[in-house]
Amino acid sequence: MAFPQAASRLLDAERAKFIVEKAEQERQAAVIRAEGEAEAATTISKALEKAGEAFIALRKIEASKAIASALSNNPNVTYIPSGGGNILLGVDSKK
Repeated sequence: MAFPQAASRLLDAERAKFIVEKAEQERQAAVIRAEGEAEAATTISKALEKAGEAFIALRKIEASKAIASALSNNPNVTYIPSGGGNILLGVDSKK
């Protein structure tokens, strides 16, 4: 009867060891992620100092492209241009 109890204790110890190692790896991953985000913020700050408003304009354009790409692949979204009359709507533009 001692063998099953010893095996059970051994499995419990291994399980606890695994949980501790997993938590440590998750902590290390969080630290690395935070360091990366801090470095990205520093890089963006330096770019803003150098390029000023041009950098912000570039980021807006990149974001707009990403949004347009996402919307263009969505079958539930229809684009109706605002300029050039109301040809798509069948409404007389002279009214």
